[in-house]
Amino acid sequence: MDTNILIIEDEIEIQTILKELLTDAGYVAHVAGDGLEGITAFRQKQYDLVLLDLMLPKIDGYAVCEMIRKESNVPVLMLTALDEEDDQLKGFDVLADDYITKPFSVKLVLKRVEALLRRTREDHCEDENALLCHGSIQLDPVSLRVYVSGEDVPLTKLEFDLLHLLMKNKGRVFTRDELLDLVWGYDFAGYDKAVNIHIMNLRRKLGADCIETIRGVGYRFAKMD
Repeated sequence: MDTNILIIEDEIEIQTILKELLTDAGYVAHVAGDGLEGITAFRQKQYDLVLLDLMLPKIDGYAVCEMIRKESNVPVLMLTALDEEDDQLKGFDVLADDYITKPFSVKLVLKRVEALLRRTREDHCEDENALLCHGSIQLDPVSLRVYVSGEDVPLTKLEFDLLHLLMKNKGRVFTRDELLDLVWGYDFAGYDKAVNIHIMNLRRKLGADCIETIRGVGYRFAKMD
């Protein structure tokens, strides 16, 4: 079965590079040149992943991602020339799964795409009885939902996978490199900042300090008291 990927990007040169990259890797790539065209294309076909530029004509990438999230849990990989932490956090707030800053390596893009698609496939193989609980937090790997005191807490795909790994291994300390390898599916120098951002977002969304920082090492999910 074909794996369909939608590229929403207004720069023709980048469109061409991404389409050729994904086509050569065996994916079926579709291109939209602005936010409005991207939303229209998204609603006309079933996609397995969306590559989404932030700085788009007509409708920006943040708004496009919000519209997609109202209709689908398809993985969204943002492409952005904005490398400030606040810009990245805003992307995660609209439930993008990951981001790449421009200029980017085509090998890195392909690695991120493969990792997101692999995690999506693995989600369908979860143990149906593996509901995870810690205090007021409940994680359901079947519905891919997290609840705090019974309230549904929207998480990005990466945030969910990160929390799932930590909750399954309460008390175990993971280094940032281990988390990049196990959750992101790759390990690149300098990308440990992304781990810190996701941990910070998880703490804020869960409203509980259940993820401990082990100084100089990494993170762990606290054991039950």
